[in-house]
Amino acid sequence: MDVTATNQQPSSASILARVRENAGLLVIVILLVALPFILAIVTGQPIAELLENEAGQAKFIQGLMIEVFILAIFALSYDLIFGITGLLSFGHAMFFASAAYLTGIMLKSFAWSLGPTFGLMLVAAVVQALLFGLVLPRVRGVTFALVTLGFAEVFHIIIQSREAAQYTGADVGLQGIIPPDWLNPSAERLRFYFLALALVVLAYLVARRFVSSPTGRVCVAIRENEDRALMLGYNTFYFKLAALILSAIMAGVAGMLHALYQPLVSPGVASLTFTVNALLMVLVGGIGTLSGALLGAGILRLLTFYFDKWFAASAGFLLGAVYVTLVLLLPYGIIGTWRLRRLAWREGWRDLLRRFGLSGRDEA
Repeated sequence: MDVTATNQQPSSASILARVRENAGLLVIVILLVALPFILAIVTGQPIAELLENEAGQAKFIQGLMIEVFILAIFALSYDLIFGITGLLSFGHAMFFASAAYLTGIMLKSFAWSLGPTFGLMLVAAVVQALLFGLVLPRVRGVTFALVTLGFAEVFHIIIQSREAAQYTGADVGLQGIIPPDWLNPSAERLRFYFLALALVVLAYLVARRFVSSPTGRVCVAIRENEDRALMLGYNTFYFKLAALILSAIMAGVAGMLHALYQPLVSPGVASLTFTVNALLMVLVGGIGTLSGALLGAGILRLLTFYFDKWFAASAGFLLGAVYVTLVLLLPYGIIGTWRLRRLAWREGWRDLLRRFGLSGRDEA
């Protein structure tokens, strides 16, 4: 009996430790799960109407949050290669756009079901990551960024060409995508919301596990000093390729969700601007923090929506001013700056409380 008790105690302690370690994540997930119901109660909408996906403020906010979740997965995928591995890519939008177009074409033109479409998307993501990987042994830094931009621009031109217009819609974009009935974003908005939320959490957990793995630690070492990693005997090509493949798959999942949710897949999602948006999300949240990418996606999408709504033509200027202010005040991003300076900030608060006699403890 003592042996059993001894074996159970470490497991219980480890479970409690994991719960405490992930307390913040659990609270955020619970709040996001409860958000539609809270909004329904606040706005006076019956819960039955919410479950039936009736129109209302709760359904509108669900749609806005779905867009945040899609961008969060995309930003997280970019943080894996840029923030964790140190690969600056200007062609990351190609992973997102190819998955979105592939999903739309398979569902609309070939009447595929969602399962085979998802499998094809995974294969396409891996193939594109391998295409990017071809240049990894030869180029680094800005040169790698320019090469990836070249690949992405070729894809951008192809989807807008007249030859592909039958499938991609050329400049107009791919329209008329019919998602499965069980995942229709209009009739099953609440279900889509929970699926998108689950995929964000899963993507974050996978990314965090990757970073804490031996492979992820070598990727961090590559970011800090690739020559030293090579000197220690690591073949950095394979580690960078592993990060690229995982990043491409995650961006592909985001692109697939985008095609299922939006009535139109625009060529803009394959442009340099869309990649720069991912870069902005990571910079605002904190490079290499993972959770910062999620926060940056939320800030970018919500600010864009509400600034467009409130300020119309001045929205772009105000957004630029906000980004410049954040970079000046928080040079490491919101999460990055907090992690770097939280000890100093806490000590400052304690010192302030001691000065006013509110600390509850006498100085030694």
